Amino acid sequence: MSERKRTVEAEDPVVAIRRLLRSQPRAALGTLLASTGEPYVSLAMIAVDHDASPILLISDLADHTRNIRADPRVSLLLDGTAGAPVPLAGERASVQGRAICVDGDERLARRYVARHPDAEAYLGFKDFHLFKVILEKAHLVAGFGRIHWVEGERIRFDTSGSEALAAAEAEIVAHMNEDHADAVQLCAERLLGLPSGGWRLTGVDPEGCDLRADGRVARLPFDNPVGDAESCRVELVRLVKRARAMADEAAASG
Repeated sequence: MSERKRTVEAEDPVVAIRRLLRSQPRAALGTLLASTGEPYVSLAMIAVDHDASPILLISDLADHTRNIRADPRVSLLLDGTAGAPVPLAGERASVQGRAICVDGDERLARRYVARHPDAEAYLGFKDFHLFKVILEKAHLVAGFGRIHWVEGERIRFDTSGSEALAAAEAEIVAHMNEDHADAVQLCAERLLGLPSGGWRLTGVDPEGCDLRADGRVARLPFDNPVGDAESCRVELVRLVKRARAMADEAAASG
């Protein structure tokens, strides 16, 4: 990605919020206590749908689940400041919306479990439920002076016309991991600067793909939005070619 494109993205609060949503595996979950209405914050592991809406898998035994049952209004703090020398100069976003139960949505369940494999054991438990957060607005703080409120309809990625990608996602992910594991690893190392070892694709969406290795997650954005298996293949090939060129250049200079 060119420096110019990175600069444009850095100035766009919508892109910054979606980047945080798609890249962060966990969030601070704010709900209102069912008993008193007082604010309550807990930790939640999240995935996101193709439109960037957060997905939660939570237990009836948890206070935050009881709170959501009584009042579906939630807030999620997405913290992208890890590793920043001055955390208050880093990106973070408070996303607000309403959590709705989506039990039985197998596609969302697959996306969540791919992001968090340890959660697969809980999917069959009667007291665990899948929720999707309908985005209403978000408050982005992206460093000193970069503070924005953004409406949810702007944050949600318009997935009309990309239904074919959602239908083909599992097949694309399996194909890349089974037949092109070396290419996935190369992209992780060269394009994202990640340490070698065990990186696998866990999901693809119109804006990029998700990777995971030994509990670590990473996000690899596409240059162009995709809507079906073929356009996704084109973007993946583009990324792999770029990673190979970087590897060849490093070998030649070394």
